[in-house]
Amino acid sequence: MKKNITILPGRPDDDNREYLPEKLKGTDIVVNENGNNSIVYPKRLKEFREAVIDGTEDTWYEYVPESYDGSSKAPLVIGLHGGLMTGWGHAVYTSWTLVADREGFICLFPDAHEKRMWMNEGVFDNFTQDMAPDLPIVLPPDKIEDNHDVNMILALIERMKEKYNIDEGRIFMQGMSMGNIMTGQFARYYGNILAGAAGSGGPVEPATIFDKDGAVKNRAGHLAIWQSRPEKNGLPPGKSYDEFTVNKLNRFYWMKINECEPIPEISILGENNFAFYKGKKADLVYLDIKNRDHGQTLDEAFLYWDYLFSGTRREADGSITHTDTILPRKGDEFAFAVAEGFDRAWSGNRTVQMREKAVRRDKLKYHGLNGEQKVRGSYLCAPLSFLAEAVGAEYQSAEGGAAVTLMLKDGRRVQFAEGSIGCVIEDSVRSMYCEALRRGEELLVSVEWFTQYLLNLQISYCNGMVYVTDHFTNLSANMVDLIKDIFMGQALPENITELL
Repeated sequence: MKKNITILPGRPDDDNREYLPEKLKGTDIVVNENGNNSIVYPKRLKEFREAVIDGTEDTWYEYVPESYDGSSKAPLVIGLHGGLMTGWGHAVYTSWTLVADREGFICLFPDAHEKRMWMNEGVFDNFTQDMAPDLPIVLPPDKIEDNHDVNMILALIERMKEKYNIDEGRIFMQGMSMGNIMTGQFARYYGNILAGAAGSGGPVEPATIFDKDGAVKNRAGHLAIWQSRPEKNGLPPGKSYDEFTVNKLNRFYWMKINECEPIPEISILGENNFAFYKGKKADLVYLDIKNRDHGQTLDEAFLYWDYLFSGTRREADGSITHTDTILPRKGDEFAFAVAEGFDRAWSGNRTVQMREKAVRRDKLKYHGLNGEQKVRGSYLCAPLSFLAEAVGAEYQSAEGGAAVTLMLKDGRRVQFAEGSIGCVIEDSVRSMYCEALRRGEELLVSVEWFTQYLLNLQISYCNGMVYVTDHFTNLSANMVDLIKDIFMGQALPENITELL
């Protein structure tokens, strides 16, 4: 039986904006640092210091839920902290220990050995100390077999299997920022011992995961992957690549390895913008978090587990199997999206062809005798033929497309005419946000007005795209980029060398 979980009250330290304040350790202090809310330091979190490899002392933290008694196999989750942080810091800045309380699995939180910085490939390529004077530079060895941090994690996994009754088919890893980069590195070389890996805030350098010809660099093969990309993540010091490009290249990398279908199912719930990819070898979840800065949200551990890890296993033959999860990886049941300048739309979790491109229309207000223009609104207009299909209305066009009548599902008759800001609803006239536009034989009206006023639906706008659904959504920039790639036939390019 799953245990009910509780968030413990803590003493807020709102004046403290230090990076991982040491005084938090072992107390009931909670802080909000860079948007990373902490939980109260878990009482069952135990610290260990010992040499597990090559005679060098390392530090790590173990969390064993109260429900664990060793009578049945338990999954293992390994959490890797961000640069300059610690294992205990990752435990309080995530909710992994709370998920462990509910599900009964065991958590391992190791410290990076040197200067609280993981030995990662590519991080400090072409980097000079003046780019970030306070950031310690830690370079990896030339060979992965000589990487102390990787070998420490491998040794700790073996130790955990000896110490606890670990389900070897359900070992997972998750990291934040530099810990996410370390998770990616571990997955490339030793991911075959994991069932899944997840991370936030730290995409990997393109040259680290692709060679100059666009071939993937990977030794371990497929595994279930989750990538969280905070919308306002930004770039690390000394980096100048395009953020959209590096995010999609990291996604393409695992899509290729896992042999994913190029078109995902999309679901937007509040600020969480999900793209769920089905793979022949393993699935992939891509999450962009609206208005989120670098880091991870406090609920991400629950999202990883409930959407992906709860139904993922590595079998004895090395294959990854996906069974039902706590929350299904399904797209929105009702949603559609249109973007300025595109004649394709997203509807029913697939692309559909519109008869004309969506266009942006400014509503102008003229003042005084001199006819001064002022923009009083700017709206995205789409063909009524598409809007009718998207919402299940009957469509009838007349006079070469200059007049259109719709019969909505609730029985209301709505009539539009070229050039008019007014439309007829039943036998009454109502003004729209802007006038109806004619393009070819199609009449276009404001998507915002049509969906909100007529149907009381929810809309979200970002970077020239409107996303419409029947629940609250907040469309994010990386999701717009993903959908536009689908519109352009670039959901998974065969040749990615131009992006490198």
